[in-house]
Amino acid sequence: MVERLSWKKLVGELAFFYVPWVIVGYLFDALWPLLFLASFILLIWHLHNQIKMSRWLHEGRKATPPSASGSWEPIFDETYRLQKRHKKRRKELSALIRRFRQGAEALPDAVVVFRHEGNIVWCNSLAQSLLGFRWPDDSGHPITNLIRTPDFVQYLMAQQFDIPLDMPSPINTDKTLEIRIVPYSDGEFLMVVRDVTQVKQLEGMRRNFFANVSHELRTPMTVLRGYLEMSEDPDMLVGPMWNRAHGVMTEQLSRMEGLVEQLLTLSKIEAAATSQLEDHVDVPSMLDILEKEAIALSGERNHSIRFDVDPRLKVLGDEDQLRSAISNLVYNAVKHTTDGADIIVEWQATNLGAKLSVKDGGQGIEPQHIPRLTERFYRVDKARSRDTGGSGLGLAIVKHALSHHDSQLEIQSQLGKGSTFSFVLPKKLILK
Repeated sequence: MVERLSWKKLVGELAFFYVPWVIVGYLFDALWPLLFLASFILLIWHLHNQIKMSRWLHEGRKATPPSASGSWEPIFDETYRLQKRHKKRRKELSALIRRFRQGAEALPDAVVVFRHEGNIVWCNSLAQSLLGFRWPDDSGHPITNLIRTPDFVQYLMAQQFDIPLDMPSPINTDKTLEIRIVPYSDGEFLMVVRDVTQVKQLEGMRRNFFANVSHELRTPMTVLRGYLEMSEDPDMLVGPMWNRAHGVMTEQLSRMEGLVEQLLTLSKIEAAATSQLEDHVDVPSMLDILEKEAIALSGERNHSIRFDVDPRLKVLGDEDQLRSAISNLVYNAVKHTTDGADIIVEWQATNLGAKLSVKDGGQGIEPQHIPRLTERFYRVDKARSRDTGGSGLGLAIVKHALSHHDSQLEIQSQLGKGSTFSFVLPKKLILK
């Protein structure tokens, strides 16, 4: 290892260089000219080493420093060791930054780092899809130039980041974003953006669910309370009035019972495991029973009901869930199809799997209603549904039951020509 440069070494080196020149100068009586010549040579030597160092630092990036002697040797050596130390630190810092960015990219949220004045420092790829940022093109741009929503600008200016901000996505107003901002480093902030669209929708569905349940139960309970209050008068319990009251109360109780039963069925299906599809389900026998029940339910409405069933087509699945799904489709067709219309139920094998379809020749459904038909308590015609005893839960039960069987409900409808409700169970569930 080269000895560290010191005053003692530097003075010794100068003395070792100048002493021979001084002796020769005294001997030949030319001291000052020789000292000047020696100083000039020493200056040239120092300039030469400076040029070597400058070239090494600026151009070379060599693994080892250039050869040097005298006082320049420890300078080159110390510079080289500092370079190695800084290079190691740069590698560690680069690795740390790389791990941070990899971690930020793995997050399910958009991450943006920006300075106190609002200029963007860095963002992950999810910020590009949620906020429309372009990286690295947007580096250094003010964040308010890219997110111009007034609520966000006001939130940023207020500097009150204790409460997150909910706002529409700047590139897709159908999405709701939750924005949280926290101090990140000196003069910088970290913004975390999460897509909470589904959470907000679920909250809305939960509120609507409780509101609808309360509304559905309130009507029959009000009717029952009214007749019970009337029954306090003994004169009301005689004659035709009691027969009418008894019939209405029985009807409302049946309605409440049906609603609670469907709520329990829906809850049971939602809580059921999706992997337990071990029952051998005899769908043809199930449809044979449903055909008789459909004819009885139709009664005097004169529907033309036809079942086209492959008697050999049986499947694996959850028998209770499939019975709930299929019976709801068949009962809905009978209840909500106009009198005298055709109802065709088909159960056949296709290239994709086992297909069940329920087709009716009724009034049809307007296109804007179709995407919402499987929502709980959603009705196209609320008055007609109540007249037929509909709760608005049937298709929600169908949707969840089919999702447990890797299938989904398909709805096709045309006004004035009828509707078709169908689903396909995958081939892996067909019993050979």
